[in-house]
Amino acid sequence: MALSPPSADGSVSRSTSLVLDGFEDLFEPFAPRGIDLSLGRMQEALAALGHPDQRFPAVQVAGTNGKGSICTLVAAALSRAGHRTGLYTSPHLLSWCERLRIDGESIAPPAMRRLLERLQAGGLHHQLTPFEWITVAAFVHFAEAGVDLAVLEVGLGGRLDATTAHQQRPVIGFASIGLDHSEVLGPDLASIAAEKAGVLSAGAVAISGPQPADVAAVLTAEAQRVGAELRWVQPAETLADGRLAADGLIWSPSLPGEVQRTNSAVALGMLRALQQRGLDLADGAIAAAFATAQWPGRLQPARWSGRSLLLDGAHNLPAAIALRRELDQRAAAAPSCDQGRCYVLGMLAAKQAPAMLRALIRPQDQLWIVPVAGHGSWDLQALQQACPELAPQMQRAETAQAALDQLLVDPARATAETPLIVAGSLYLLADLLADPRLETGAPH
Repeated sequence: MALSPPSADGSVSRSTSLVLDGFEDLFEPFAPRGIDLSLGRMQEALAALGHPDQRFPAVQVAGTNGKGSICTLVAAALSRAGHRTGLYTSPHLLSWCERLRIDGESIAPPAMRRLLERLQAGGLHHQLTPFEWITVAAFVHFAEAGVDLAVLEVGLGGRLDATTAHQQRPVIGFASIGLDHSEVLGPDLASIAAEKAGVLSAGAVAISGPQPADVAAVLTAEAQRVGAELRWVQPAETLADGRLAADGLIWSPSLPGEVQRTNSAVALGMLRALQQRGLDLADGAIAAAFATAQWPGRLQPARWSGRSLLLDGAHNLPAAIALRRELDQRAAAAPSCDQGRCYVLGMLAAKQAPAMLRALIRPQDQLWIVPVAGHGSWDLQALQQACPELAPQMQRAETAQAALDQLLVDPARATAETPLIVAGSLYLLADLLADPRLETGAPH
């Protein structure tokens, strides 16, 4: 039996349809562990390995949405400046190897297998979850490769996340914090923020963009309690020529979307904090990195049978709101080309799908509801019952590919100018990106 890709926290669910880059035999014994947040197991496992995490410092990024973008920008700038840089992110799109990168290069599959085989017995002995096991593997890989610095993306929460077991995290970044994973982190923003603020430690410098009032209060209080410095940054300014400017730096952004104004400002704030701690990091290297960094699956253009479409993970309510805002801004610039949108949406069962639909869908839009292969997901009937006002606009397809094929042969539903958006889950995008019929362009 194969395993499906992990959820955002790295847990693995069983499936008969997806495989894990040929690593499924190694993951199978860890699958029953699922989600079990704790630092104790990680600390014991790292101690048994001689603390590979103590052989390099790290910066860490927590939050709800935007973590991967911030990590990507920071890591790209560090590499551009000549520092050997590890990057650890989750989840992945097409390969587990994407999670372990050094200077932008993913670990090779044979090397990944050897690493996981070497660490499997110890991982099972310490009863690690799948995400903890991969995090240990990342620390070992970075230590043995001699990285100068690692950039770590929090998987779930922060206080008890496996990445927080790393003891040398002098600079912390906070992406936007919103309601997601409430079943694990708590029912309201203050509870969720408290879990994410748990990454703070004495002497650390933390950078955050604007946050909801409840979140800001929690971050401020926790920073004061533990003796960390919390710096607030404003979104980068958009110049007349489309370039961005913040804190004395001007660059041409490579990552698309209005949200990147804040993400890039946080990334720049983290890099400034590293400069102040003595790291050699020229502004020219930062600007060049910010102009070339790529983070797929987020407002990524693609083509299906010659038809343009947009791919965006938008896997929770805050991300759905951000996607709607971005699409509305694009429509305002070309209103004649946006009389209605067609969405292909697959949303995991644990997500606030009805609220996501209400945030995304306008009266003139159409949407196809598709399952997310290998995961429990919302179906058409449940969504029609939860959103009766949107029910006439919904229909079902077996796969995202089938929905796109239907749209292509039915010009009454989608003209050549109708925006086509595939969203709702990074796992949905991963399935589509693996299809050779999809032509992808670099995110812009």
